[in-house]
Amino acid sequence: MKRILFILFVCVPLMVAAQMVEPVKWSGEEMGDSVRLKATIEEGWHMTIIEFGEREYDEEFTDSFVITLAKTDLTPIRFNACDDKMCTAPEIWEYSSLSAGSASPLSEASSLSSDTERSLWIIFLLGLLGGLLAIFTPCVWPIIPMTVSFFLKKGGGLKDAILYGLSIVILYVGLGLLVTVLFGASALNEMSTNAVVNIVFFLILVIFALSFFGLFEITLPDSWSTALDSKARSTGGFLSILLMAFTLVIVSFSCTGPIIGTLLVEAAGKSLLAPAMGMLGFAIALALPFSLFAMFPQWLKQAPKSGDWMTSFKVVLAFLELALSLKFLSVADMAYGWGILPRWLFIAIWIVCFLGIGIYLIWDIWSVSTPRKIIRAIVIIPSLTFAFYLVPGLRGAPVKAISAFAPPMEIEGRVVFNDYEEGMAYARQTGKPVLIDFTGYGCVNCRKMEAFVLNNDSVKARLQNYVFIELFVDHRLDTDHDGESEGTENSRLQRERFGSNAQPFYVQLDPQGNQIADPMAFTTDPMEFINWLKY
Repeated sequence: MKRILFILFVCVPLMVAAQMVEPVKWSGEEMGDSVRLKATIEEGWHMTIIEFGEREYDEEFTDSFVITLAKTDLTPIRFNACDDKMCTAPEIWEYSSLSAGSASPLSEASSLSSDTERSLWIIFLLGLLGGLLAIFTPCVWPIIPMTVSFFLKKGGGLKDAILYGLSIVILYVGLGLLVTVLFGASALNEMSTNAVVNIVFFLILVIFALSFFGLFEITLPDSWSTALDSKARSTGGFLSILLMAFTLVIVSFSCTGPIIGTLLVEAAGKSLLAPAMGMLGFAIALALPFSLFAMFPQWLKQAPKSGDWMTSFKVVLAFLELALSLKFLSVADMAYGWGILPRWLFIAIWIVCFLGIGIYLIWDIWSVSTPRKIIRAIVIIPSLTFAFYLVPGLRGAPVKAISAFAPPMEIEGRVVFNDYEEGMAYARQTGKPVLIDFTGYGCVNCRKMEAFVLNNDSVKARLQNYVFIELFVDHRLDTDHDGESEGTENSRLQRERFGSNAQPFYVQLDPQGNQIADPMAFTTDPMEFINWLKY
């Protein structure tokens, strides 16, 4: 039973932490005054050259694309690739002689690189926060003084403690790299918006929350930690310390597992290095106290002793896990149109969770010591404040702080079409231009755009000039005799007509369906969006 739980709670999150596909690999070889460019295409894919120099192409290549040009004629190549299930967004590749004979990628938008770097840093900081939370759980905190005391008695002291911290970093970063290596070529967008996958995530987080509430304990087989501990004691050098760190990983799993699982789920889709960056932040935070207490062993006497406060800490984490789990249930609910978790109910449950944190910590606050009263107050005040902040959301207020998690809100004063043909027919009838919003129920940035941009009064005023067509690419209800869902049709339209498979994605058309501006992607600046609008 324990091994089944291990597979469910660890392997499943790893399997779905998929990454972006890269079916086309470019290379270049200099031959005197010429350069030979080659694109190698993965089996099952075909590449389309969209634009090359001043020429517009519409040519497909299945195995490879090779061309030899004079260095003076080198220009960027705009292309995308498709298989029988999906297409990549258009990319631009340009040969660089500084890249030792290989092509260097340029993003379709100049902000893509900076966005990716920003996402990596966000994932790293989330990992750091997760590691700090894990330190104070009952599975980790009691181990710190025992481990450091063991190092000091052994004579290794600071050196061994630093190596121990380094071992923790190696193990967790290795886990993140394993995710990248094993699942780096999976269909990320399909996985992240798949209803079944989101239900699995929801159940995993709920079960972990129930475990944190104390209903049961999820642990790995005791034989694993016993065997590793025995091996560590009989082995010397760095290998011994590495095995001790591995023992910590296994022993602390019941507390760190929910945090790691949530982190890997959040890292899925951010970038190729996101899982490793998240685990790096987590490991650094987790390893920090071992090294610090080894440097300053006198701090051990002043450190809080293990006790009931750890149970309180786990209960707070349980409430947070429950709140986060609703995001995944909401995606599945909207994708299949079940209607079991409307926006008001989502917000109501979040209010209950944060009220629960505050009430739980207040309940016996007078029976704890003064320092613990202060610490509890630091948690109680923001928890209750946030709960009351969410209350207007029950009446339709934007509550932007949870825009990335909650179901989309209805924007007043806007007629919305969810069918492309119906929307275009209405545009031809009225003579109005069209704004298409390619979105997704599982799209975090789409929710942010709705809260910060589309719900802005000035933007809403400008949108009155348009026929607004909102197309969800992950809507799973069947609409034709072939069983093809609305989401599949909408996704194909975005890929084949506009050459993109990322959301949010906005397109302006005239009433006849001709594109009148370059597409717009994610932004939280209403003025940038207004300046982009043509009407």
